Amino acid sequence: MSDFATELQTALSAVRQASQLCRAVQTTITSEVLDKRDQSPVTIADFGSQAVVCRSLNNVFPNDPIIAEEDSAALRSPENAAFLSSVCDHVRHLGIQADASQVCAWIDHGGATEYSNRFWTLDPIDGTKGFLRKGQYAVSLALIVDSRIEVGVLGCPNLPVTDAEGSPVGTLFYAVRGHGAFVLPLDMEATPQAIRVSSTTDSALARFCESVESGHSSHHESASVAKRLGLTATPVRMDSQAKYATVARGFADAYLRLPTKTGYFEKIWDHAGGVAVVEEAGGRVSDINGKPLDFSRGRELNQNRGVIVTNGHLHDTIVAAVQAVMASESAANQ
Repeated sequence: MSDFATELQTALSAVRQASQLCRAVQTTITSEVLDKRDQSPVTIADFGSQAVVCRSLNNVFPNDPIIAEEDSAALRSPENAAFLSSVCDHVRHLGIQADASQVCAWIDHGGATEYSNRFWTLDPIDGTKGFLRKGQYAVSLALIVDSRIEVGVLGCPNLPVTDAEGSPVGTLFYAVRGHGAFVLPLDMEATPQAIRVSSTTDSALARFCESVESGHSSHHESASVAKRLGLTATPVRMDSQAKYATVARGFADAYLRLPTKTGYFEKIWDHAGGVAVVEEAGGRVSDINGKPLDFSRGRELNQNRGVIVTNGHLHDTIVAAVQAVMASESAANQ
């Protein structure tokens, strides 16, 4: 792990800070905000999280590009002055002194779009609707070198550390390629605990994870896959890359993100951190055709279609079932 020790420690510290900022913003969400479909809390948290992480990376690795989800163009508009002020307030609350122009500059440091031999990719808040519902969301950060994910960190502020009753809530998952995957509490110093995928080998006994929102993954086709495999367990539905973490530590056996739109390509920041954690925990990740995800194409996984995440033991069986269902659906629609 020594080869990427500084990268890992920088990433863990940055994601911890960003998760704390997001949690602070989430406490301001009220039923009135939801009734008005007010996106301002997630806007503030998105920008604040990206500013904090990009600041940390730029301080230690100033030459590393960052492909992140946000930019500050809208935030700089006069009509959004209140948003920018709130973002700055939350950043300063972490003890980081900066004015509005500095915060915007940090956000825009995440503006890379093209592949390079070494770069980071960041999703400052993965799971927008989960965040607004005070459900699951994640801060996802990964380092990619020569197309391979070398370091991945997931901050999951609302995910319990263990499945034991009364477990502290708030977790950091991390992985360095070739060195395993681990979990830490978000809010306290503790010895990292190794995590491992489940040992389930009978597909009929598998438990699926899937997105809460059917717009993100086809629930109908997931149900058809489950039926084909003989699954009886109710799917675990949650937002964000917390699903990757759930598979990585064996609380579910597979996660399906099946295509819902022709021509849509997944964004790398929605997957890279989670892929690192699952694979180092012993699992497998591919697209629906069994191809590894290709992180050499810039912002999008445009050489892949959909995503299948499993404990490894079930991967080939589930890929075959997905392909059979997709073929059947395609034939039915012709």
